[in-house]
Amino acid sequence: MKAMVYRRYGGPEVLELAELPEPKTHVDSVLVRVRATALNPADLALQAGALDGAVETYFPVVPGWDIAGVVEHPGLATPEFAAGDEVIGYIRGDVQRAHGGMAELVSADVRTLVRKPRTMSFAEAAGLPLAGLTAYQAVVHTLAVRPGETLLVHGAAGGVGSLAVQIARARGARVIGTSSRRDHDYLRTLGVEPVAYGEGSAGRVRELVPKGTDAVLDTVGGGVLAATASAARLGARTASVVEIGVPGVIPVFCRLDHTDFTALAELAEDGRLTVRVGATYPLERAADAQHALAAGGTPGKIVVEIA
Repeated sequence: MKAMVYRRYGGPEVLELAELPEPKTHVDSVLVRVRATALNPADLALQAGALDGAVETYFPVVPGWDIAGVVEHPGLATPEFAAGDEVIGYIRGDVQRAHGGMAELVSADVRTLVRKPRTMSFAEAAGLPLAGLTAYQAVVHTLAVRPGETLLVHGAAGGVGSLAVQIARARGARVIGTSSRRDHDYLRTLGVEPVAYGEGSAGRVRELVPKGTDAVLDTVGGGVLAATASAARLGARTASVVEIGVPGVIPVFCRLDHTDFTALAELAEDGRLTVRVGATYPLERAADAQHALAAGGTPGKIVVEIA
């Protein structure tokens, strides 16, 4: 099978197209023909060796944690799926090796898969797992946003932020979102009240919510929470997907939870959750896709499509 691999740590330049043996499947694994895989900043960090001290790596590595595809062959103990079923998966492993999503085929533990929302294309669905689980767990569990509350999301148009605002809206919350002005119309389509980044943003939020917001989710970092602290009411719940160790700020780490993953997919199936795809690339141009992710500025998820 064709796969994109790296045989040493580095940037996009270390990626190469290779022929690998077809993956083997265990009794509780499913062989998936990958149609699309989404890129995440974590992919670049792992490929660069940033987590070498924490994650065992065996070269060659096939990168990619988020997949959307079709079941090619179910395992003997996987009655949940049959050949031809469309699925999405969050296939992050504790070990980096030749099992990632940038390949024609991948063997995935059945617990890492849910059915693909029929409302989504493969490219859109591939952008859901990591960003979606992070957003869902931040809004539903960490912040426990309730109907009628007001949530402020920093980076509301980004990969995690755009999903977090939709999840919060689906829970009956009012959502204020900071972003660049170019994304304000997009946020309005999601039911979000947009506020421009930068100096004075805390005051602009207070104009909309004089008593302050009930909860704050930071997906940006860089001191934005300190700069906008006055936008939240006294005792507001605050969480961040990027800041760790800040007093009063609860860090959010994505973890695979099948119940959460299923709920996330159901929101998309019901039409209450969409993924904005900013650019797609064929497998052969995966390095270009990584360059685009590293450069930033793409309004939406970057996806590698596999024929």
